Amino acid sequence: MKAFEFHTTKSITVERGAAARLAERLRDLDYKSVMIVTDAGVLQTGLLEPTLRNFAELGIAVSVFSEVVADPPEAVIQQGIYAAQQQQADCIIGFGGGSSMDAAKLIALLCHSEQALCDVYGVNAATGQRLPLVLIPTTAGTGSEVTAIAIVTTGKNEKKGVVSPLLLPDLALLDAELTLGLPSHVTAATGIDAMVHAIEAFTSKRLKNPISDSLAKDALRLLSANIHTACQHGENIQARENMLLGSCLAGMAFANAPVGGVHALAYPVGARFHVPHGLSNSLMLDAVLRFNLRDAEHLYAELADVVFPAVVGTPQSRAASLLNYLKDLPEDLGIAQSLREVGISESDIPLLAEDAMKQTRLLINNPREIHLSDAIALYKEAL
Repeated sequence: MKAFEFHTTKSITVERGAAARLAERLRDLDYKSVMIVTDAGVLQTGLLEPTLRNFAELGIAVSVFSEVVADPPEAVIQQGIYAAQQQQADCIIGFGGGSSMDAAKLIALLCHSEQALCDVYGVNAATGQRLPLVLIPTTAGTGSEVTAIAIVTTGKNEKKGVVSPLLLPDLALLDAELTLGLPSHVTAATGIDAMVHAIEAFTSKRLKNPISDSLAKDALRLLSANIHTACQHGENIQARENMLLGSCLAGMAFANAPVGGVHALAYPVGARFHVPHGLSNSLMLDAVLRFNLRDAEHLYAELADVVFPAVVGTPQSRAASLLNYLKDLPEDLGIAQSLREVGISESDIPLLAEDAMKQTRLLINNPREIHLSDAIALYKEAL
């Protein structure tokens, strides 16, 4: 066995209704000013109300920063840092989807740091200490609550990542009640996003290890077994909880065995056309997996055994069964199946491909090397 390291969130709680009792968990830690980072959409749903009431009941000062938007730009992160400084926050809570949790990570990291946001892009550039951090996902997709990465939109159409163990929170709180109201199309896209995390972690060329493999398999088992129920019967709390846990396990896997080509080609789709991250991954999944088949067939066959426990046949036939299942999944769940459906045309492909080739942090993990000509062909296949 090759030597490896594995890192994850210090503490994970899976408990229905736990978000409404968050202040009770924090009561003995003597926080004087807690700031919750979220977005306007989550705020409008009322999901935060029970949490805020709990803080009020216990007399703990709390403020809400709700300026986060999808794929947050640098300006939003800077606003959040300034708000935390003005409020003298001593604890940051990320409450929402991946964008809110990523923003919370960076605010906790930088609001009392001598480093600027531009100083921490890349791997392990961040130094010092961050504020105490709690992350509470309201979607079952990104796994951001257990990853040491935060994604920021820089300039107009580019994304950069901050990768550092400092971004792992002190507590990840998984409360399935928060996901009961998710619309079916959001459940589908975020669920496929989590499945992509599991698949790319399991097939990663770099840092793949026995722990990440086990987590990726368990994640894919939970997600594939529950995604249809969660989409079609959103009130099913058990299916929702299984999706949330599956997303978390997939996040733990890819935080250590990093994702590859699907994400590398999906990022430009999101950055340039403002397509949600999960849907971008879903749109590129089939093309990239089929491109990788030459070098990852045996790994796809292993994953097929997870999705279809009774499957028999050669590695080739089992891998094909997995890829066919994933190809049909977006149509089965009622979400977009092609780049054209989200406003992308063939004339956009050269620019997308150029952007994708800049994602070297991701491309080096793909089981098969992707060149510019390959990226162009993959985007055309996904049209």
